Amino acid sequence: MHRLNYAHLLYFHTVAREGSVVRASEVLHVTPQTISGQIKLLEGAIGEPLFVRAGRGLVLSDTGRLVQEYAETIFSLGEELTRRLGSSTGSTHAAALRVGVVDSIPKLVACRILRHALGDEDGAADGRLICHEGGLETLLAELAVHRLDLVLSDRPVPAGLAVKARNHPLGQSRVALFAPEPEVARLAAGFPASLDDAAILLPRENSALRRQLDHWFDERELHPRIVAEFDDGALMKAFGRAGLGVFPAPLAITEEIHLSCRARPIGTVDGVIESYVAISPERRLRHPVVKRVIERARLTLGSADSFGEDADAARKTDQAIAP
Repeated sequence: MHRLNYAHLLYFHTVAREGSVVRASEVLHVTPQTISGQIKLLEGAIGEPLFVRAGRGLVLSDTGRLVQEYAETIFSLGEELTRRLGSSTGSTHAAALRVGVVDSIPKLVACRILRHALGDEDGAADGRLICHEGGLETLLAELAVHRLDLVLSDRPVPAGLAVKARNHPLGQSRVALFAPEPEVARLAAGFPASLDDAAILLPRENSALRRQLDHWFDERELHPRIVAEFDDGALMKAFGRAGLGVFPAPLAITEEIHLSCRARPIGTVDGVIESYVAISPERRLRHPVVKRVIERARLTLGSADSFGEDADAARKTDQAIAP
């Protein structure tokens, strides 16, 4: 094979991403004939077709899919280089930190951790944050091709998943049940027996937290009255703020829940723990904002109920932040 022509690769990558030569020509501001000619040159250099006909359209061949995987990485790295150079040469616009947040992470926890990306608490904001929400495997795929700088998760990278990524533990929090302020004294006094027939708001049955809560209720022969179930924890807390029932949340964000939901903890759910992990694409953290987010998150989470020892252990065992 001849030396790879990256201009030809860009034309191919754009067609594969946009789904047609015509749409790629609109994106690249060149004629469809130019794009077709450049792709033929690339196919000639590779020695195999990159697209095959499917009806009136084009689909990637097996070789095309392989080339597209490498093209995604190549052009993502190019975009990353541009951002890094822009931030290191004194650009007036701070480079954005792109973070994926696993959808099971409580929004208030994510806010507490990621607020440090925007600057020091005692100074003006000096960063810009772009957040994406989704499932862990989807976000890890984005991390692998450098579309994300960091993933915030409630669990480490799954064993056996072919992704080059590193876990940086941030801490753990016990889970408590929170009640609207007018109900706190009554429900806390007889906890957990007071939960029998009490109105309760819970995550959907397919969530890990729900399974742990159901097990905890069964062990204690408790039968709360489930009035609503939610995929979205933020929506569940909104219902809690409206006084519609008791709801679970990490003790680490007790203050935030009190301020936003006018609710207080009535008791902890023994044995139910939420963990928080930052996942980066490299062992040694070089991105200065990522380093700051992880360091400050460990300090702030470490000052919350039940975090201290875990945060200290994480700082000792995770050497990735060392300069």
